[in-house]
Amino acid sequence: MRLSLVPRDAPLPGMAWLSPLLAVALSAVGAAALFAAMGRNPLVALDALFVEPIASLNGLAELGLKATPLVLCAVGIAIGVRANVWNIGAEGQFTVGAICGTAVALGFDATGAWWVLPAMLAAGAAGGAAWAAIPAFLRTRFNAHEILTTLMLSYVAIHLLGWLVHGPWQDPEGFNFPQTRQFRDDALLPVLVPGTRLTMSAVFALLSVPLGALLLRGTLAGYRLRVVGLAPGAARYAGFSEAGAVWFTLPLAGGLAGLAGISEVAGPIGQLQPVISPGYGYAAIIVAFLGRLDPLGILLAALLMALLYLGGEGLQMSQQLPLAVTGVIQGMLLFFLLAGDAFAGYRLRLVRTPRHVVRDA
Repeated sequence: MRLSLVPRDAPLPGMAWLSPLLAVALSAVGAAALFAAMGRNPLVALDALFVEPIASLNGLAELGLKATPLVLCAVGIAIGVRANVWNIGAEGQFTVGAICGTAVALGFDATGAWWVLPAMLAAGAAGGAAWAAIPAFLRTRFNAHEILTTLMLSYVAIHLLGWLVHGPWQDPEGFNFPQTRQFRDDALLPVLVPGTRLTMSAVFALLSVPLGALLLRGTLAGYRLRVVGLAPGAARYAGFSEAGAVWFTLPLAGGLAGLAGISEVAGPIGQLQPVISPGYGYAAIIVAFLGRLDPLGILLAALLMALLYLGGEGLQMSQQLPLAVTGVIQGMLLFFLLAGDAFAGYRLRLVRTPRHVVRDA
């Protein structure tokens, strides 16, 4: 006897949005079991993970700050997936966007002009888009799959960042720390809530949600992307270009990730450092699918993922647990989400394994 997955006659109704809720609930149960196995009180640890981080105005501001790059990266990823274009390299595009925006900040550091900050943001978005254009070219010219190329280019970007802050861009007055000079005040994003670190980058993230939804649902370009993703044969028959979808979605996703990167550097960090992201680009993949590739769902999923980041830091301080616990819980979230999606369209059935009868000659 063995278990087998059998397709259902029709997907379970309501599972498209029920599955993420079940994934969150099961991840919370799994987290509680993990805390108990590590010798901690599960209720106290869950409180430190989900409640304490947002119990104050500063905590809510930090939640918005953490959610901002996740929303920007995830919206771009979701638009691509709708067209069956898989951008796994948002982390690299995030990094290159930060590098390009920093180049403007350092190059015009002495001017103090009003246009430096807008130029930094534009350079960050353009840098991320250009980095994503490399796998777009490789996909359309050589049929190299973008999953591999975008992922590998992320490592190139991270090493480029390390070389810059250890070499030509290192602050000569920074006591040999691998970092650039601090940005001037006019090269920093304005703070939205006084007394907190929440910057104008949150506005960019909030704007990306309705604009992304409008693109997907209210424009001809969005319709073409969805047709290319759902029915490539029908798209070719209708004259919709698959290469055009690749060239549209990858640079768009890269531009959003690059904007997130320079917003992080010109916001709470204030300079370029060897590590500017705790893995926003990779976590955004989970956020995109947890949000069902819908911009509004992505906003809610990003807030949940941001809460996990904040809660993980709280667990380090209050429960002396390693930060890797956050990654484990993120993995649980993705696992239960994929399992819920699988069981929405399939059911388990016990199948009898046939026995082979050997007869004597």
